[in-house]
Amino acid sequence: MKETKIVELVIADDSQELAIDAISLVNSPAIEQDFVFFGKEKNNLTFAKVDEEKRMLVSPALIPNKQIFRYDPNTDSEYYVYFSPDTVRKASELYLKHNNHHKATYEHKDRVSGVLTVESWIKEGDNDKSKMFGYDLPNGTWFVKMKIENDELWNKIKEGELKGLSIEGYFANKFEQMNKKQPTTEQILSALNEIIQESKKTELKAEKVELGLVDDIEKLHKEASKLSSEANGSGLSAVRKAIQKADKDFTQLSRKSEDGIDKAEKFIKAAKELGVDSKQVQGYLNNFKSWENDADYWIKQLNADQYN
Repeated sequence: MKETKIVELVIADDSQELAIDAISLVNSPAIEQDFVFFGKEKNNLTFAKVDEEKRMLVSPALIPNKQIFRYDPNTDSEYYVYFSPDTVRKASELYLKHNNHHKATYEHKDRVSGVLTVESWIKEGDNDKSKMFGYDLPNGTWFVKMKIENDELWNKIKEGELKGLSIEGYFANKFEQMNKKQPTTEQILSALNEIIQESKKTELKAEKVELGLVDDIEKLHKEASKLSSEANGSGLSAVRKAIQKADKDFTQLSRKSEDGIDKAEKFIKAAKELGVDSKQVQGYLNNFKSWENDADYWIKQLNADQYN
């Protein structure tokens, strides 16, 4: 007799965001539980009293330990999968955590709009409200309530074409997860030894680099020290002497120009009264004024803080 494999599915640590990517409205739900819905049509009422056209449906999304039939065309093998109560709870939490409550598909194919999960809960006791909807499922079952604003899907639900929900997500085979090859003690020790040896090589290189840097720094320090002494000694002294000489020269120029301006202006005034030509002296006057302006400017600059 051929044995059928039963596999527990779990949520892998590296794919938690995709654990439950969407919920699909389908004709034949894998968990073999149809949803109940309620609107204003009497033949679709599940309760004794409902509000006007709510367009709501309630359904289990995952049932713990429920064996779900699967077929793998790649290996032509049949098997069953199931989810533990812990995995069901974790899936329900990740579904909301990653904001997937607005994601839905039609028969696991087309992404559809106008479908929103408005309520999500885990059954935790015999008094769970899921019994109000006619369900008698084990504790740990994940239930959802969905609002259907998509007219086409709502009509398919009322007509019985869509009967339940089926989750879409990424799960790992627990047995395969547990049996992934682990490195042996010898492999771990060998890897550690390689890391240590490589670390020693790196340290030796670092020492050589550090020694080279120290030599360069010492050389630069000596050169900079010598230049500092020269600049602050003979170099700065020469600059100060040059500044002092320039200041003295421009001061004398200013005085000479001032005296020249005074005498030239007096001559021009007298020449005008006597009717004598004073064009040549006027040219001298212009030069005296220009030289005086230059002298005054440079005297201020040479006596500024930056030159002292």
